[in-house]
Amino acid sequence: MPAPQPAAARRTVLKGAAAIVGAAGAGAALTACSTETNSGAGSPAVPTAPVELGAASEVPVGGAKLYRERKVVVSCPAEGQYKAFSAQCTHAGCVLDKIVEGQGNCPCHGSRFDVATGRVLRGPATDPLPAVPVRAEGGKLIAG
Repeated sequence: MPAPQPAAARRTVLKGAAAIVGAAGAGAALTACSTETNSGAGSPAVPTAPVELGAASEVPVGGAKLYRERKVVVSCPAEGQYKAFSAQCTHAGCVLDKIVEGQGNCPCHGSRFDVATGRVLRGPATDPLPAVPVRAEGGKLIAG
């Protein structure tokens, strides 16, 4: 029968194993915050050239529409007036996934933005969404 290990030595080994597991978990969590793993990575937060978004009539007066594939959110405060912002979260680069009650939602860490102003409503993001030039031309919205 093997000799029993002293309790202190066993405790030291267990603490070391827990520290290694904790460090690996922290590394995975930090990787999740990396912009390289998010859907917005590798491309600019705002269009670098004009892009057609679709019919201007698709954005309701007093409401907003998310153009996720173009990473743009457009609001219409009054008939014929449009404001646009990047739909890429300023915290870690994830693209907003939905608009609920005038708030753009970041699916990665829960930041919320006012889609009419770009202002941060809830963090962890601290910077507002960058404004994007937008105009209606021939019934279509052009951003960038």
